[in-house]
Amino acid sequence: MRARITDDVKTAMKAGEKQKLATLRLVTAAIKSADIDAEMHGKPALSEADLVSVLAKMIKQRRDSIEQFTKGGRQDLADLEAAEIVVIEAYLPKQMSPPEVEAAIKAAIAATGAASQKDMGKVMAWLKDKHAGQMDFGRASGAVKAALG
Repeated sequence: MRARITDDVKTAMKAGEKQKLATLRLVTAAIKSADIDAEMHGKPALSEADLVSVLAKMIKQRRDSIEQFTKGGRQDLADLEAAEIVVIEAYLPKQMSPPEVEAAIKAAIAATGAASQKDMGKVMAWLKDKHAGQMDFGRASGAVKAALG
């Protein structure tokens, strides 16, 4: 994934795609920051799953920003954030469809032996371990709660 991002930075520079280039530079900076943080805490180099988590976090931040900008009447800034999401999502694994998410939740409940909402943490941890970057865990959380409730 790192090599692909680096190649795409070069391509965006050559093509004069300023918005895409700016977004890719933000992605590169976030990855470098996560690398430094891991190194400072004596952790191994970031794996692909860790990189997916960094990108997913960036997307979540942008979705939150879109909501705030829209409430504040700044549609121009919300549109910029939405454009950044499109660029970042290109590096994430394919997102699961609603039926696939539902099946994953059922599998997680079965695998963890969850019986009530008290076990929700175990189910969510299992889902995050197996499906990082493939589903919106905010939405999945509500579905898990409903399934356990």
